[in-house]
Amino acid sequence: MTDDGYIPKVLAVDDEPNILELVQVALKFHGCAVTTSATGADALRHAETDCPDLIVLDVLLPDISGFDVCRRLRASGNDVPVIFLTAKDTASDTVTGLALGGDDYVTKPFSVEALVARVRAVLRRARRQSWQPNGGQRDGENGDGQADDANGTLRVGDLELDEDHWTVRRGEVPVELSPTEFRLLAYLMRNQGRMLTRKQLLENVWGWEYAGQSQVLETYVSYLRRKLDPLGPPLIHTQRGVGYSLRPP
Repeated sequence: MTDDGYIPKVLAVDDEPNILELVQVALKFHGCAVTTSATGADALRHAETDCPDLIVLDVLLPDISGFDVCRRLRASGNDVPVIFLTAKDTASDTVTGLALGGDDYVTKPFSVEALVARVRAVLRRARRQSWQPNGGQRDGENGDGQADDANGTLRVGDLELDEDHWTVRRGEVPVELSPTEFRLLAYLMRNQGRMLTRKQLLENVWGWEYAGQSQVLETYVSYLRRKLDPLGPPLIHTQRGVGYSLRPP
């Protein structure tokens, strides 16, 4: 599953035994160590004791919903990547899962190949982020030539992002971001002034091969705007049909 021989630990959570077995067998075949759980409460216990690298989490569980499991994990400071399994293929469920800090979602019924591809992509991004906390660009210059300081801080106008300490400020105001919001903003800031396509953003922030998943990107851009725009002039700009750019006012 990983290029360096590391065996990732995956927690699979679903109350349907056939689906749980399918997920377990497929991920084990592709090199993961898989622990299973059928309830939300048990999933929370495993998440704390086993320290998985990723959780494949059903939304409709018999005791605690998958959304509530994710909410509790994030509230406790646990940022383990989460891929939701959901039978509800609606925009509202997708937005809910992402807003809670989920990294991806797969709609039932799903193909094994699709699930494995999503797991692989999320693990690859998480591993890259673990080894390269500043996105692999630590030579004092971002993709557009904008200088960062020696402490790994990005600045565009009055917006400041500290990649070493995972903090964001606009002016004098701290801005609380989810891990995915932080990664997206960091990538936009490293490439300030450039028009980035949806394909570029999805591949570099989420690690996905582009497959028309623009809804996820648009959702997160709206989250960033909702948090940044009240503090000053808009920084993130849309080029209809192309993508997004971040530039100072």
